[in-house]
Amino acid sequence: MLVSLHVKNLALIDETEVFFGKGLNILTGETGAGKSVIMGSINLALGGKGDKGLIRTGADYALVELIFQIENQEQAGLLAQMDIPLEEDGMVVVVRRLMPERSLCKINGMTVSQKQLKELASLFINIHGQHENQTLLNSKKYAQILDEYGGEQVESLKNKLKEAYTLYAKINKELENSEIDEKEKAREIALASFEIEEIKEAALQPGEDIELDDRYRKMINGKRIAAGVAAAYGCTGYGEATAAGDSLGRAIRELKNVAAFDEDLEELIEQLSEIDNLLNDFNRSLAEYQQGLEFEPEEFDRVEKRLNLYNRLKDKYGNSVEEILSYCQKKEEQLEKLEDYDDYLEKLRQELEQHYRQMTELCARLSALRQKNAMQLQKKLKKSLQELNFPAVELEILVKPEEEKITSEGYDQVDFMISLNPGEPIQSISKVASGGELSRIMLALKAVMADKEQTGTLIFDEIDAGISGKTAWKVSEKMALLGKEHQLLCITHLPQIAAMADQHFVIEKKNEGGRSVTHIFRIEEEEILHELARLLSGSSVTETVLANAKELKDLAGKTKLY
Repeated sequence: MLVSLHVKNLALIDETEVFFGKGLNILTGETGAGKSVIMGSINLALGGKGDKGLIRTGADYALVELIFQIENQEQAGLLAQMDIPLEEDGMVVVVRRLMPERSLCKINGMTVSQKQLKELASLFINIHGQHENQTLLNSKKYAQILDEYGGEQVESLKNKLKEAYTLYAKINKELENSEIDEKEKAREIALASFEIEEIKEAALQPGEDIELDDRYRKMINGKRIAAGVAAAYGCTGYGEATAAGDSLGRAIRELKNVAAFDEDLEELIEQLSEIDNLLNDFNRSLAEYQQGLEFEPEEFDRVEKRLNLYNRLKDKYGNSVEEILSYCQKKEEQLEKLEDYDDYLEKLRQELEQHYRQMTELCARLSALRQKNAMQLQKKLKKSLQELNFPAVELEILVKPEEEKITSEGYDQVDFMISLNPGEPIQSISKVASGGELSRIMLALKAVMADKEQTGTLIFDEIDAGISGKTAWKVSEKMALLGKEHQLLCITHLPQIAAMADQHFVIEKKNEGGRSVTHIFRIEEEEILHELARLLSGSSVTETVLANAKELKDLAGKTKLY
């Protein structure tokens, strides 16, 4: 359930906060008061597209905050999957901060992506705007509507079908790409055989190329290395008067000559002797290294040729020894197929047939399930339409299997056929419904689907388009009925729908400090009657209109008792 909405620096809104309740929450206001901004802010908070032009002039950012109350395990489970901590009171705080260069989304203080935000929003809230009615004019959406009604059972079957279809398409593509003639097959066998033999002949060893490269670099720079090592050996040895070893020896001798006069000198002599021993060890190691610098020309030639072989194979087959060996393995698999090509093709055909049978079986099961669900949805939707002042409605949901047109969604063509008035032929909804009729059909569908979904909050943005009078009252009754099981937020211009409110909010635009500012606030009792009277009569509110408003509100109260 949506507990509260807090908006700051967004379009006409300076700052406003509103707390919603259970049941039917009605929002009314004058045309241009900013109702679309309120709905737009909710959509923005739930991952909708943000535009820096929405930031109120003079502000650095815009902020929308929604607070939801967790209502079922599915919602809590999704939060757990996203590693988002749940507040102790079961609240979920969604924050969207819109800045000129970027936007920031957070859930319970944790930064999330817009994709994650939309995924979460789909479980918490369902927004129905006027444009959504147009989906009923698109016959391609009918199967999707029916499958949504089918729920998890249909979804599970469709996932299996998609997996089977993907495998079928992959094998079919492999089979199509495998159709080659004898000459081409011979060329591929020859090439694969040559490449395999070339790689295997090289007897490549992981890491050998790196060792060869190090050895080659050492050989090619041998003279420079030898000169540097020789100089270091001279500086640290004992052959020259200025060498470190010779200087240390003299220093030790000098100290020993005077050590008899002071015992403390013995410790210093010991330290210097240790240094002399270390330098002597280092000097010997350096001498051994010098000997290792000597190599025969034949060895240089061998290393160079072996390294060139590695580099040549890398240019042809991969950037590392591992990649080259992997390429060789793939070529061996390809050669095995080519040398036994007929068996390979036959195996592919058998696999293709197996997956095709699996697909057709899944399609048949899905089609049977759809036909069963179509009968149930047809019955419920017809009843719901009759409650919305379509007393003579005829409805049929057709599921027509077309076995030769298998897709990842199955092979069914689905159509919603309807006749809204006596004597009219039954036709596809996409061909017969007007704007007002589409609104009622969509509301009837939402009412039926609401029992199937986990979404706690439904938002209707001007569901009353194109209706009035008795039909408007029927719509209000349906909204009140929906409000018993779900939280509803509804923007309306009709007093019949507004009268059914469990909570009534007014959206108002005022001039403050020379700027237009939109506010939203809850109204009670007398204020509700004045707002209903305004909706009934327009700008002129008389005592008679107020009496009519009270009568309408009382009638709505009695209706909601049943």
